[in-house]
Amino acid sequence: MGTMVDASKDIDWSFPGDKKITVVFVLGGPGSGKGTQCANIVKHFGFTHLSAGDLLRAEIKSGSENGTMIANMIKEGKIVPSEVTVKLLQKAMLESGNDKFLIDGFPRNEENRTAFENVTKIEPEFVLFLDCPEEEMERRILNRNQIDAAKPVDEVFEAVKVIFAPFNPEENRLNITKRMGLENIIYCIKWLFRDVWSILTNILSKVLFWRTICRDP
Repeated sequence: MGTMVDASKDIDWSFPGDKKITVVFVLGGPGSGKGTQCANIVKHFGFTHLSAGDLLRAEIKSGSENGTMIANMIKEGKIVPSEVTVKLLQKAMLESGNDKFLIDGFPRNEENRTAFENVTKIEPEFVLFLDCPEEEMERRILNRNQIDAAKPVDEVFEAVKVIFAPFNPEENRLNITKRMGLENIIYCIKWLFRDVWSILTNILSKVLFWRTICRDP
């Protein structure tokens, strides 16, 4: 464990002393909308969005010595030291070139927060906590393509097909054909109605004309 922390200390990831760095911690349960709101904040206010979980997974995927150690700790059910996560966040912050950051999913406890301030020498501006009822978070998560597998096999697959339909070009062509067929039907109905209306209007005008002629002496 010590080797992993020491490895991250070999490089100086400190920020320039004269540069103002703005950090906002974004917290909330799964399904509370952290990702959605972070995307909106990035778009409107120019922040950089960093996810502690994403950075840890990226480090593991890189195959580095540090990543291998993190992966082994997770497999063993151990908690990755706060300083390791903070170093990954600090590195990503410096590499971004920005000075405003949203940190998603960190800190998870007071020890995390203390480690962040000790390592980065940055005190967060505030914590944005998205308070969402547990029932609503559960509803949102269950709506994320979680299929009720307790139903009969055919019914489950029908639900699965709906999710995967966009990946089936043949299905898409069939849907387009159906839409085009419907559009043609609507066009024909409009065309027929227009002609019938024209005929009726013409007949009506002639009837009114002859009635007027007949009334005149």
